[in-house]
Amino acid sequence: RELPALLLLLVAAGALGKPTARQERARAGAAQHEDLPGFQYDHEAFLGKEEARSFDQLSPEESRERLGKIVDRIDDDKDGYITTEELKTWIKRVQKRYIYENVAKVWKDYDLNKDDKIAWEEYKQATYGYYL
Repeated sequence: RELPALLLLLVAAGALGKPTARQERARAGAAQHEDLPGFQYDHEAFLGKEEARSFDQLSPEESRERLGKIVDRIDDDKDGYITTEELKTWIKRVQKRYIYENVAKVWKDYDLNKDDKIAWEEYKQATYGYYL
């Protein structure tokens, strides 16, 4: 099923901009998005955790502009539509980037002697250090 890139942009802009009262975000004819307690999960899945945080600081206009650029990157075949597969691929790419970045950060914290290996003793010290 294909979604017009513009519709995706409008829905995402309303959902990803800094949250305001629902009626202030609604546009005539735009699909409605329920801001349930878990909407932040969708926000982070679509943008990545750090990027989602930066979007929270943007004005609605800046948010729409940046989302337009992201939508262009998601539309792999450049046909003006986002398919379900293109969206799945994008979300997997964002999640994979987050995982790699998180592993790199944690690795530095656990590799205490900086030999690019984590020994059991280093792991125990980094994880339970002050308890031992």
